[in-house]
Amino acid sequence: MNFIRNIMKPRSEEDEKFYGELKIILGFSPNNILIYRKAFVHRSIKVTDEIGNPQNYERLEFLGDAMLGAVIASYLFKKVPSGNEGYLTQMRSKIVSREHLNELGRDLNLIRFVQSNISKSKFGENINGNIFEALIGAIYLDKGYKYCKRFTYKRVIKPYIDIPKLEGKITSYKSLFIEWCQKQKTDFKYEVYDDTGMDTIRHFSVKLYLEDKVIAKGRATSKKKAEEIASKRAYYAFQKEISNN
Repeated sequence: MNFIRNIMKPRSEEDEKFYGELKIILGFSPNNILIYRKAFVHRSIKVTDEIGNPQNYERLEFLGDAMLGAVIASYLFKKVPSGNEGYLTQMRSKIVSREHLNELGRDLNLIRFVQSNISKSKFGENINGNIFEALIGAIYLDKGYKYCKRFTYKRVIKPYIDIPKLEGKITSYKSLFIEWCQKQKTDFKYEVYDDTGMDTIRHFSVKLYLEDKVIAKGRATSKKKAEEIASKRAYYAFQKEISNN
């Protein structure tokens, strides 16, 4: 238990610094600073409570994801009275996409608060969005839904949400390309091939075939990202045909 206190409650001057920086980000005064500390504890720290439950940001991330989704859903329901269920669901997905959440976390530089036993240079890009969601989860536990809504409007809705732009935004080039291939009844496949790069972090390389011909390639730190990059390149190569479909 003392170990947990040492991790969660640093020296008072550090605590005051964290409190001050957090207050600026939130736009209001937090009550229980320890809840927010937990929002930035990486699982590599391996902190547990007195009965052995892990104490890191992942459970708060789950809670924050639900709270963020609820606030965005309520906003869209009121903002777009003509939108049907499918439209509203699609728009919410665009707003809370992993790419956008990562952008939000980066803009606030939340990674500077993360406590970890591994180098931050080895974190994947998604940690930015993960801790942004964990922060919202902490807000809910500390201040309730009203403050989650207030924070989301300040940091997500007002500065970033433009309904007309969102309507035209493509969130998955892979899905768009596959849909086009299926409508055209054209064979396609993604193939992972050997990556001979010298990067310290493992990369995946993907070839995208259309009718047994390579039309695009992608390379990234995950297979999913590499496929999306290849799909985006294929989309722009066939943009005229896809747009006219």
